[in-house]
Amino acid sequence: MINYDGKRFRKVSADPNAPVTLYRQKDDLVWAELTGGGVRLGSLTGKCGADGTIDMAYTMVLAGGQVIAGHSTNTPEFLPDGRIRLNEVWERYGSHGSRGTSAIEEVGEAGE
Repeated sequence: MINYDGKRFRKVSADPNAPVTLYRQKDDLVWAELTGGGVRLGSLTGKCGADGTIDMAYTMVLAGGQVIAGHSTNTPEFLPDGRIRLNEVWERYGSHGSRGTSAIEEVGEAGE
């Protein structure tokens, strides 16, 4: 199992002001809180499988006041430099409902 505790991730090809999310993990539980880049406050809570895949739920309040919630399955991929990329398949619920794919990559402490 991959240990995500203390790892930081940012959306791939994102604006440099995009939030960097610090992940925490205890046993198979994974969670994080994020702010910035158009997100007033967001959180995620999930479970990490033996292969490192994270099955999670998320909620966010965006800068424009929208409240969103959804589910994501994040599958790890190891990059040539050893960092982790999480390939996301997500679904957003409610009046802002949609589905899609995206990716986040591990960054250093300074967000690099």
